[in-house]
Amino acid sequence: MKRNILLHPDPRLKKVASPVADITDDLRQLADDMLATMYEAPGIGLAAPQVGVLQRLVVMDCIKEKGEAPRPLVMFNPEVVAASDETSVYEEGCLSIPEQFADVTRPSEVEVRWMTRDGTEQSEVFTGLWATCAQHEIDHLEGKLFIDYLKPLRRQMITRKMVKLKRELARA
Repeated sequence: MKRNILLHPDPRLKKVASPVADITDDLRQLADDMLATMYEAPGIGLAAPQVGVLQRLVVMDCIKEKGEAPRPLVMFNPEVVAASDETSVYEEGCLSIPEQFADVTRPSEVEVRWMTRDGTEQSEVFTGLWATCAQHEIDHLEGKLFIDYLKPLRRQMITRKMVKLKRELARA
């Protein structure tokens, strides 16, 4: 089932999400719904707070090439356990901040640990777009948006555009 994606500014996007204590069937269904929502958007990552659920859950799939098999990841309680000193810059966007993009500098390689949908612990080293996406989605769990990395004037400009967009959508 497709979920509605919250649009910035929404106070729920700035809240810290709660750890998942027990991976239930309801949470697995939420993960499936989030993947469907992300693919339809279309996006490469989605965090539970973006669909109004303040739990530590993210989904992502950075495979974008035609003909390449998708690689959907469901991560409960993900955390970055190691990050490289080397950084990279990616132009980031966000499903909660549509049509707004900006360059963000982040560690170019991160090791992330999480619980899978069946409750087993997993960790993986991500590089490139996968590393950026993982950090972007984990930031959502901390109530942090990619625009928080921007200079105040640029952040305010994007926020004003989003307020205008939300007003227009409310009228539609």
